[in-house]
Amino acid sequence: MAKMLAGRRLYYTINAVAGLAIFFFGYDQGMMGGVNTSPDYVRVMKLGYSTYEGPSEGYVAHITEPTRQGGIVSIYYFGTLLGCLMGGVLGDRLGRIKTMILGSIWVLFGAALQCSAQNIAWMCCARIINGIGTGHLNAIVPVWSAEVATHTSRGAFIASEFTLNIFGVVVAYWLEFGLGFVGDGTSQVRWRFPIAFQIIPVLGFMACIPWMPESPRWLIKMGRVDEARAILGRLRSEDGNIEAPQAQREYEDIAATVTLEKEHSKRNSYISMFFGFHDGGLHIARRVQLSVWLQIVQEWVGIAAITVYAPTIFAEAGYGARKAQWLSGLNDVTYMLSTLLAVVTIDRLGRRVGLWWGAVGQGISLILAGAFARLLKDHPEKASQYGGAAALFVFLYTFIFGATWLTIPWVYPTETFPLEVRAKGNAFGVFGWSIGNGWLTLLNPVMFNRIGENTLHIFGAINFLSIPLIWAFYPETANRTLEEMDYLFMSKSPFVWDEEANFKRMKEEAERNRIQGKMPLPDSEVEAGEDEKAPPPPVEIENAPEKI
Repeated sequence: MAKMLAGRRLYYTINAVAGLAIFFFGYDQGMMGGVNTSPDYVRVMKLGYSTYEGPSEGYVAHITEPTRQGGIVSIYYFGTLLGCLMGGVLGDRLGRIKTMILGSIWVLFGAALQCSAQNIAWMCCARIINGIGTGHLNAIVPVWSAEVATHTSRGAFIASEFTLNIFGVVVAYWLEFGLGFVGDGTSQVRWRFPIAFQIIPVLGFMACIPWMPESPRWLIKMGRVDEARAILGRLRSEDGNIEAPQAQREYEDIAATVTLEKEHSKRNSYISMFFGFHDGGLHIARRVQLSVWLQIVQEWVGIAAITVYAPTIFAEAGYGARKAQWLSGLNDVTYMLSTLLAVVTIDRLGRRVGLWWGAVGQGISLILAGAFARLLKDHPEKASQYGGAAALFVFLYTFIFGATWLTIPWVYPTETFPLEVRAKGNAFGVFGWSIGNGWLTLLNPVMFNRIGENTLHIFGAINFLSIPLIWAFYPETANRTLEEMDYLFMSKSPFVWDEEANFKRMKEEAERNRIQGKMPLPDSEVEAGEDEKAPPPPVEIENAPEKI
């Protein structure tokens, strides 16, 4: 039945199916927070001990091996690093659909091993395997989404999936919170069931994905033109008309870009991409650096620090352990709701504006949260006032991050790379995310132990330092087709103002060529003797489907 869908129904179905994978991603990240506080998990992994704190608090775990605990968490990101690189290669060779299925199989195997772990070595191996599968999905699902979306709603299309990402975090938190009341809180179910639960959305994703259309852009790159045109017709018209004006225009643009990229870029290994060997002036190495560093900076603007320190702030504000847990859960709900603002603004305001105002709001929130946390320590008699203010700015930071920096660094790498290497290009973004996340997972506890709330001031300052970086080196990608991105990055200069000038010049030249009937066709059609066919005259079209 899914193969008969067309237009908006197909568009939103793809969005929902991709959202299942992103939901799993969020759940998997949020899950370990509750697992780490389970007394039985602490006992099995030999991380510390547990004490009974009375009927209101139950058994509470005390960690005596924080490095071991952090290592179990962070080794997952080593797996995502390996998985994204593997997934990038497979995504460009086998296609988006097959690679997502392979990634799901890795996840299922890793999840089954995790929930049955009996010691720390078993758990670490399982988390690496799980991370490899997650890396596959993180590298390919956003690329698949970007390649089927329209250019005017591409950002909102992916941002709406990240609403489900944070919904996964919320589900993980409240599920584990509820399991803490099972028996006396020392049951194995408290940590084994939440790990096993991640299998459910992955199974749902695997059941749906074979019925979904392959990326038409990947099909054109592979010379499978008829399949690509049929899918474009289904995506861009309500009746699946292959001759729909928007589908025809988009096909022509993709075909021209495939030819251009094959003429310019001769090698596309990870090493050649990273160092810019033989890229024919496409400046792929520049795009790699932008993607990697944007994801690293995403972690350094403070979200990992807030995740770690928020419960401490709530506890020091005079709230009991249970109330502090409720506040942490409510903060996650606020986080999820804020992503809806990203859906509305990411295409209307653009990527650059979102990163700018997000950095300003996050920087102010972190600095004030740190200041009130310091006052809270110095004046415990005013815990309710200073603690409440610190908690307010934690909530404000989380809301702003969810509306801006959560989604944009994930959208940006899916847009900027040439079709020839788009999956591997996005894998570099996930590579940067894995480095940033794994690094801070280990570093954050050390920083808070040594300098306390001043850690928030450091991350607040990094937010302000990111503004000139975005202004100078990150060009706008909103409301531009994926095929137009080469016009930006073929500029010899890495500065935004020069790239915009180059974009304008090349866009005008492309339009002149289109009018004159000089649009190149894919290699498969040229070999078939159709190289002298001129494309139909330009047609004024409307964007369909409408913005989501």
